[in-house]
Order: sequence, then structure tokens, then C-alpha cells
Amino acid sequence: MKLNERGLLVVMSGPSGVGKGTVRRALFEQKDHKYFYSISMTTREPRVGEVNGEDYYFISREEFEQRIKEDKFLEWAEFVGNYYGTPKDIIEDQLDEGKEVILEIEVKGALQIRKKMKDAVFIFIVPPGKKVLYNRLLSRGTESEEKIRERIAKADSEFTLAHKYDYIVVNDDVNNAADRIAAIIRAEHAKTERSIHNYMKMLEEN
Repeated sequence: MKLNERGLLVVMSGPSGVGKGTVRRALFEQKDHKYFYSISMTTREPRVGEVNGEDYYFISREEFEQRIKEDKFLEWAEFVGNYYGTPKDIIEDQLDEGKEVILEIEVKGALQIRKKMKDAVFIFIVPPGKKVLYNRLLSRGTESEEKIRERIAKADSEFTLAHKYDYIVVNDDVNNAADRIAAIIRAEHAKTERSIHNYMKMLEEN
């Protein structure tokens, strides 16, 4: 029996190159899960092959700014002339259905959400070491040496924010990292502050 029937918002973040997306995909490949991947809302035009509601929620700039005024984003930012944000109402609907909402986001956005969603679970994904992170970025083959070093410098500053998260998961092996996150989610559902109300109600009914 799961004492806490409401789903959890699980915020996964970490520096570029740690494998957040790979770990998230491995998590979703596990059997019998109730995970829901939260995608962003954006004002940019869809790229070739992108599907509304699967890759992003594509909306107009006017609609996005109206949603900002109505406080309908957990976090949002403007990047290269376009808005990107995490829609609050879609996440709340999925949580009410008992799904675990997985949000993969950059560190800055995660810290914005921390202020609004006090009961969310924040997981910081880290590499086994800085050399591993460098090699992962290098193996992508998409950026110059200078750009990679810029990402490493940014990662150094983000590592100092790890204490603001609830858990640190080392991505030494993708499946192991996914298993650790699944275990964290199960443990969080059993926390007293999440489950005591339903447990006391159950006792009254027996």
C-alpha cells in the first residue's frame, strides 16, 4: 500500500554533460512505472520533426506573457529572444492523478522551483569525477575545446550549489543511477510528513 497517493515532483538537474537525459530515459524504461515527463512551454517556432505536446508546448509570446502575469509557471526564462517555462497547471494535474512528475532542468531553474514547491524532491546528478565530465563533453564532438572548458568552468560553480538539493546521485553507470532515483522516490512516499494523514485515516476506518 502506498500511503501517499499524490504523486511527487522530482526535479533532476546538474551540470551540462553529466547525463541527465540519459539517466531520465533509463528511469522511464523501468517496468510498471507511473512517471510523467514534464516538458517545457516555449514561444519559439517548432523545428522540423518536433511535435507539440511531445517535445515542447508551443504557444504565442502573448499567451506566454499572460501566463507569467497569472503566475502559471514554476519557473521561466528568456533565452535568445524566446521564452521557456515549466507550466504549473499541467504538473499539478499529473500529481493529483498520482503520477511521479520528472522534471529535467538546469540548476538555475531548479532553484526557482525550490522556492515555490516545498514538497518537491530535488536530485543533483553528478559525474564520478571532473575528468569523466570533460571526456563526456569531448565525446559529443559538437563543441570546440574552448566551449568545453567554458562548460567545465560553469560546472565548477554549479557543483557548489549541490547542498541546496535533497539528494546527490553519482552517474557512474546509467542504470545504477536510475535505480537509485527510483529508490529515492519509493522512500520519499514513505516519509512520515507525506504519509501520516492517510495512515491515521486508515486506522480510523479499521
